[in-house]
Amino acid sequence: MKRLDPDYKGFRGHGSEPSRPGNVPLEQVTCSVCGRKRNVPRGIAVEQGESYVCSRCSEQGAVSEEAKADRQA
Repeated sequence: MKRLDPDYKGFRGHGSEPSRPGNVPLEQVTCSVCGRKRNVPRGIAVEQGESYVCSRCSEQGAVSEEAKADRQA
């Protein structure tokens, strides 16, 4: 590659491509419900902190709330 383009800087890795859309830094956060560690965008990790609930738990919570409402009706 250097022979074809002397200004070529070399491969910098997929994680550092600024031109890729959706390439946001991730941070590891533990779900407050199930205790599993999840990689979430840094903004969400800072915003929710210790009260973070992963998407799986939030979906299960919504399903179980609907089931409780159906049983009560």
